[in-house]
Amino acid sequence: MNAEQTNGMLSLADLKRAVREDQIETVLAVFPDLYGRLVGKRIAAHYFLDNVVQHGMRVCDYLFTIDMEMDVVDGYEFANWTKGYGDVHCVPDWSTLRMATWLDRSALIVCDVQDESTHAPITVAPRTMLKKQLSALAEIGYSAKGGSELEYYLFKDSYEEAHAKGYEDLQPFSTYIEDYHMFQGTKEEQINAAVRRHMESSGIPVEFSKGEWGPGQHELNLRYAAVLEMADRQCIYKQAFKEIAWAQQIAVSFMAKWRSDLAGSSMHLHLSLWDDENQAVFSDETSDVFRHFLGGWMHHARAIAPFYAPYPNSYKRYVYQSWAPTRIAWSRDNRTAGFRIVGTGSSQRIESRLPGADANPYLAYAAALAAGIDGIKNAIEPPPLFSGDAYQDDAASSVPANLSEATDALERSDMLRQTFGDYVVDHYVHFFRTEQRKYDEAVTSWERARYFERG
Repeated sequence: MNAEQTNGMLSLADLKRAVREDQIETVLAVFPDLYGRLVGKRIAAHYFLDNVVQHGMRVCDYLFTIDMEMDVVDGYEFANWTKGYGDVHCVPDWSTLRMATWLDRSALIVCDVQDESTHAPITVAPRTMLKKQLSALAEIGYSAKGGSELEYYLFKDSYEEAHAKGYEDLQPFSTYIEDYHMFQGTKEEQINAAVRRHMESSGIPVEFSKGEWGPGQHELNLRYAAVLEMADRQCIYKQAFKEIAWAQQIAVSFMAKWRSDLAGSSMHLHLSLWDDENQAVFSDETSDVFRHFLGGWMHHARAIAPFYAPYPNSYKRYVYQSWAPTRIAWSRDNRTAGFRIVGTGSSQRIESRLPGADANPYLAYAAALAAGIDGIKNAIEPPPLFSGDAYQDDAASSVPANLSEATDALERSDMLRQTFGDYVVDHYVHFFRTEQRKYDEAVTSWERARYFERG
């Protein structure tokens, strides 16, 4: 098999040939959980061809109810001790089959998750939620393309060393801000080049990597693509980056705010709509569709905030003049605003600067589309175009101050309940409230330093 000819993507025939020639011995069958982590199984390639191709695979349904520590969480209707934590059915999406070149003789495929008995899609599954919104968008005559720019910090410590140090006194790769700085970028090429190379050979085209505004902070951008494909690519990319870093005994973190005095890490979400004739709808920002999609997206920004900032830590990124937005304003090519219009002609698009690098991309895109579709259907106008320093725009709504405030807005949203259903909204409200409760119960090193002696 020639990886260059296939660009890393595989057909079932390609996979069979690669297995027969002993080029692939393992297939990773995965799907995103609520956090956006890839979960699933490593399957012996011959068994995958003999069984999974026809029958799919099964996993425990608790994977949609656990917390970050894989603890079982009470209070979910979807799965609980009373129901016995049964199985869900995972069906491979053959359009996602690709090489996983950063792993030894491995391929990877993303699955959709179905009810074991009815084979209906699991409504709380993030990929299902995104596909539902893409179908709703198609019903009104449009498709969506997206791009997500992820920022991250690189550390000379391994993950194991960071854990042993209690995640204190970590050593970033750089000692000073390296935004666009080519020399500092050279110091990190051992990892960034490896990631770019493996993504390209695994069916995930890359645009570039560059230094960012924190010591050891970088950004690597994937090519613009259809939204579902982009979400798949982003999840696989994050997983691969961590595994490549681990193999090099260094660490990469997509944490939204790893240190209070340094820049946070964002996921700038770019989005554009295309009509049935593959014409760029957003090329004209005076058009009704552009204005109303943006208007809906902005109008519901606070309600969809948990899908952009899913953890208590996420909200510590929204700091005055930190390159993270604090106001829900829109502007042209203005990095102080929560919504930034960039590009010209067919490349013109809306960039939301609200999501953090810790966001689940399936949920982030699904929320954006839900809000935008509602804007189109109800002709929601955006506020006036803003110019200047949006940090000073007191007339604009503010980003929620914390996860509790954002979750309250989510819970109250009639639009999201009509779009996703009460069952799904209540599931995620419980998910976010659990995350907030775990945070509230934790005793931190900051508290010990402040109150141990002096309190």
